[in-house]
Amino acid sequence: MNSFEFFTLPVFTDNRGSLIPLELKEYIPWEPKRIYYAINNKDGRGGHCHRTEQELFICIQGSMTVKLHDGKNWTEKKMTAPLEAVHVNNMVWHEFIDFSQDAVLLAISSTNYDNEDYVRNFDQFLNETNQ
Repeated sequence: MNSFEFFTLPVFTDNRGSLIPLELKEYIPWEPKRIYYAINNKDGRGGHCHRTEQELFICIQGSMTVKLHDGKNWTEKKMTAPLEAVHVNNMVWHEFIDFSQDAVLLAISSTNYDNEDYVRNFDQFLNETNQ
């Protein structure tokens, strides 16, 4: 699997409205352990990587920009609701910036929270990915 992968989620619309299903087995190769969402985002979120944790991020409302670094290169993409998602593997630096006022970022994680799994210093991240 790549370090990260962007998805456009399917949408089914009829006279009742729209439905966006999330068949997790099609987007992630692990069992979800934790779900959280970020709202009222004033500054950037993320700014770290995980040694083992993988995450699926979904822009479910508004818009934001995701910045990803795989140890070699930066990738930046604007995500807009409600169909944009990105799977981020472990050891990928991820940041979310430029949130619209109404933005909601949903995260589905492969692990329960573990503070020891985080690398919060970018130079340390580069050092660990390029060993």
